Amino acid sequence: MSALRPLDKLPGLNAATILLVGTEDALLQQLADSMLKEDCTSELNVHLARALPLPCSVNRPRIDLIVFVVNLHSKHSLQNVEESLCHLDAAFFLGKVTFLATGAGRDSHCSVHRNTVVKLAHTYRSPLLFCDLEVEDFRASMAQRLVRLLQICAGHVPGVSALNLLSLLRGSENPSLEDL
Repeated sequence: MSALRPLDKLPGLNAATILLVGTEDALLQQLADSMLKEDCTSELNVHLARALPLPCSVNRPRIDLIVFVVNLHSKHSLQNVEESLCHLDAAFFLGKVTFLATGAGRDSHCSVHRNTVVKLAHTYRSPLLFCDLEVEDFRASMAQRLVRLLQICAGHVPGVSALNLLSLLRGSENPSLEDL
């Protein structure tokens, strides 16, 4: 099991593949189901993994976007994501990685502070999204956003690349490194 590389496989014709990585199997499955319900011009493939590295497989498609899901109610979830990050090639961090923090709606139950996840995303220069995946409307909205990100990362949106999108998202970030 080696490091996952973004361009180690040829892209599928009109196909886009997302990998959701996290410890919350039920929430990941619900998010995947919501994504598959979205109207998409490409063939949408959603894969779930509890952690990286992935087993070596000749049949695995090229992964266009990886979303690391951190449950703010579980320190194990954060630890799992941190351990998985070392199994990614650095080229993935050029717009093909996103962090998703869930459970921020109930601050009193959080075991992981929001700033910890903000610092993690800042360290890896990747976008961070917040969403309470347990609420169906929020989950549907996040699914729609992730499908759009996936289409861009797969190269199916003319004139916009994953790196271009990353620079746009980074320009809108509020906290600077000094604020953290």
